[in-house]
Amino acid sequence: MKDGIDPNIQRKTWMGLLAKAPAARVTALLTEHPAFDWLRPPEVGSTMVRGRAGGTGAPFNLGEITVTRCALRLSCGAVGHAYVQGRDKAHAQAAALVDALMQTEAAPRIRDTVLDPLDREAQAKRRTRAAKAAATKVEFFTMVRGED
Repeated sequence: MKDGIDPNIQRKTWMGLLAKAPAARVTALLTEHPAFDWLRPPEVGSTMVRGRAGGTGAPFNLGEITVTRCALRLSCGAVGHAYVQGRDKAHAQAAALVDALMQTEAAPRIRDTVLDPLDREAQAKRRTRAAKAAATKVEFFTMVRGED
């Protein structure tokens, strides 16, 4: 990535969207269930989460979280991977299926039926949360007393 352009930015975007989406919603939107072989069946483990003091300071180990990961290969040869927070193996499988399907000719259909609805729902959730936070904002003002 020497030129500053990440060739995998689209894939990172949909993988992040799938990982953060509610498991039931991903499963409900995914209507295609093609045949596949497991490269790595869903397995539960943990990973270290790192943080930064103030968001920009020195990194430190915040703690561990539980994750589920898997990898699969469709009959056409496309490989899908998934890492999701928690212990939901079905969520990881659905996310890996979407990842694999996005690398096939089904990508436009999967984008329209799965990814775009998830993205709209995530944006609506962010807007609602921002509106709730904005409603608690207090405006302070001072009056000049006129004394020199």
